[in-house]
Amino acid sequence: MLINFIHLTINLCKAMTDYIEKNPFERLQKRAEEAEKRQSIKKSHLSPNKHKQLDFFIADLFDTVSFRDDMASMEHPIFALKSGDTRTRFYSYGDVSIEINPTRFGIATLHDKDIWIYCISKLMQAMYEGKEIDRTVHFTAYDFLIATNRGTGGREYELLKQSLERLAGTRLTTTIKTGNQEEVNGFGLIDSWKILKENNEGKMIQLSITLPDWLYRSVTAKEVLTISPLYFRIRKSLDRRIYEIARKHCGHQKEWKVSLDILHKKTGSCAILRKFRLNIKSLSESNELPDYFVQFDPKTDIVIFKNRNAKAYTTDLFGYK
Repeated sequence: MLINFIHLTINLCKAMTDYIEKNPFERLQKRAEEAEKRQSIKKSHLSPNKHKQLDFFIADLFDTVSFRDDMASMEHPIFALKSGDTRTRFYSYGDVSIEINPTRFGIATLHDKDIWIYCISKLMQAMYEGKEIDRTVHFTAYDFLIATNRGTGGREYELLKQSLERLAGTRLTTTIKTGNQEEVNGFGLIDSWKILKENNEGKMIQLSITLPDWLYRSVTAKEVLTISPLYFRIRKSLDRRIYEIARKHCGHQKEWKVSLDILHKKTGSCAILRKFRLNIKSLSESNELPDYFVQFDPKTDIVIFKNRNAKAYTTDLFGYK
């Protein structure tokens, strides 16, 4: 009886092996799963540097001030983590509440926010040079694409235009305080945008963008923080959002600890906590987040951000950090 059972088990295993080997669908599916595993291990959290002379370009473009981000949007999830999100989103934390209403193309994404960061940085540079500023910022599309580590082909110009449309169309109602003013305020993420000049191929050359008063107050009130140029090489929106939160809360400190569930809420992620936990684990294993080491304790669900270099940020002539 025992011998017969052993023979039966061997035959079943052999039959299953033969089926997988002979069935092309099963074989292809198995190969795809293996390839996906290899890809997840090898893929970097940072995209390649598309412009090798970027450091010289940034030094010439922004002189001393470098890239800046506003503290309010670093603290709270104003931007979507993925494109095409057409749901009205609600967020509250402490005494802050935010309602975000999308355009038909979806809510402006964290990659669209690059335009905000670029405009803030341009305003800061103008202030450093002693120039008068207002809410309208002028710049060339090519300079923006280079500075934010994007390509310069026709598709990138079209994507830039789509970003402008989402920023202008996304409506925000919030109680966030900026410039010591607290009010219930509704506005678009940019008030307006205009193409000042196009080339013969119809590509935008010069742009004019008017920022909302809410954001402009953040700049004039010095409610901004330096961010790493490597920020624009971070592939995933979620990783960018995590960097913003780390920069805002850890800053110059040696380290900052936060529970996984609070970090999950602060990112604005719609992923279930289990999947978010895997993302944090992957980010900690890659050790590629700019400026900060990420450590994750799965037993306590605590995330620890450690400053790579306490001297990474300098204070400029205005006292901005």
